[in-house]
Amino acid sequence: MNRLFPIFLKLETLHTLVVGGGYVGLEKISALLDNSPEARITLVAPEISQEIRALAGSHPNLQLVMRAFKEDDLQDRDLVIVATNDKALNREIQAMAKKKKLLCNVADTPELCDFYLSSIVQKGNLKIAISTNGLSPTAAKRIKAMLQESFPDDIDNTLNNLQQIRNYLQGDFSAKVAELNRITDILIREKKHKNNSPS
Repeated sequence: MNRLFPIFLKLETLHTLVVGGGYVGLEKISALLDNSPEARITLVAPEISQEIRALAGSHPNLQLVMRAFKEDDLQDRDLVIVATNDKALNREIQAMAKKKKLLCNVADTPELCDFYLSSIVQKGNLKIAISTNGLSPTAAKRIKAMLQESFPDDIDNTLNNLQQIRNYLQGDFSAKVAELNRITDILIREKKHKNNSPS
């Protein structure tokens, strides 16, 4: 059973440390910036790829520090992502982060992770995170592709319309929820009707 608790973070209000400047570091930073372009990130590594340098050129909140990791790098951080190819160093950094009560993700090492970076489906303001509990990132990517095709490109219009309806509804919280449930139930029934119609 997947016991992970899904949460959406406002990364621009946090400070994330990424250790590792290679392909995996690039993958992690890209995921962070794709979802939160204003995220505050400090990357520390003795070698930093050109792709990461290019990202830093277009993201002023991405700071690159070209040297080996030091324990002081954990100071004033909120999240830690470890993405080096040195497994012993990864474990050492995770242990330091744990002592400081920092949430830590160690790439490709689920047992050392406090959280996972999930596959994300996004259409406008709709965002869905997919977790396989660390068992299969490949399956998560396949499910992401399937869901991406399932939602219409204009789903954002529906969300905006529902927000406007919510703003105009009268009554207490329960009455508003009941009315929004009634409206969205119609949307679901229409979708089922289209799916069951003969082609």
